[in-house]
Amino acid sequence: MSLYSKIIGTGSYLPPRRVTNQALAEELAAKGVETSDEWIVSRSGISARHYADPDMQSSDLAVEAAKRALDMAKLAPNDIDLIILATSTPDFFGGFPSTACVVQRKLGITNECAAVDVQAVCSGFVYAVSTADNFIKAGSHKNVLVIGAEVFSRIIDFNDRTTCVLFGDGAGAVVMTASNEPGVLATRLHANGNYGDILCGPGRISNGAIEGNAFMYMDGQAVFKLAVGLLDKVANEALQQAKMDASEIDWIVPHQANIRIMQGTAKKLGLGMDKMIVTVDQHGNTSAASIPLALDTGVRDGRIKPGQNVMMEGVGGGFTWGAVLARM
Repeated sequence: MSLYSKIIGTGSYLPPRRVTNQALAEELAAKGVETSDEWIVSRSGISARHYADPDMQSSDLAVEAAKRALDMAKLAPNDIDLIILATSTPDFFGGFPSTACVVQRKLGITNECAAVDVQAVCSGFVYAVSTADNFIKAGSHKNVLVIGAEVFSRIIDFNDRTTCVLFGDGAGAVVMTASNEPGVLATRLHANGNYGDILCGPGRISNGAIEGNAFMYMDGQAVFKLAVGLLDKVANEALQQAKMDASEIDWIVPHQANIRIMQGTAKKLGLGMDKMIVTVDQHGNTSAASIPLALDTGVRDGRIKPGQNVMMEGVGGGFTWGAVLARM
């Protein structure tokens, strides 16, 4: 009998502080940075984003999302035997202890399950789901908690309007379990380090100080040109692996970065925007958290139903990209 991994619970969390485009434009104007609601919406589709309070870390957001996913899955924290957490903004600068280990502690998990961080930026959640899928299919783990969590507001330059208006903070999580019923149908992952300079965090730590730029950098036009083509290609690779046609996709749940990229993706797959879960307008680009945030929204509002086929895909710095095709 074949063994599959299946998503049985979803959860998400956005920090309480919600900042509209208008409010952000007013804050930036005080710094001499000009922008407007119309400018932001026309270029990204974003209307608002959420920022974590100074005392909140990625792990705090992750824990809230995880609790909601566990509740839906009807599992206790100690039922989890592996935690995989995708983030580019870990609790600690050096990345250790891993944010996954911090989440393990904060959830009160005492079974000494494995816990690890994954770094693939905006593709991180897809990478993490694919990793969990392989662990489950190998028979080594039964219940895996997969989380995407970010506090990107800590690494964006609020003097650069081309990036500071796009990103926000949040977390999303899924619980994946071993199942005899088809769940994850296909996963495809890719990277090309030759494009690493178009979306990066170029700063380095040396002797206790940061060398270079401590803020993230993005060449928006270069990322846009790459993203649409790569997302179409990797989605079709996943469909081919699952021996399915694009017409069999019930929902596309893409990385929530830019509405124009998302529209281009749907068009290339021959699907209407009515088949796409869109939440970028409400929380902006939350990097590794954006796909599980959108997935949880679609599940909880009743659009995504059991038995439906969902295509999750994203691109991120590195340059990384990937797709997961799953039956809910």
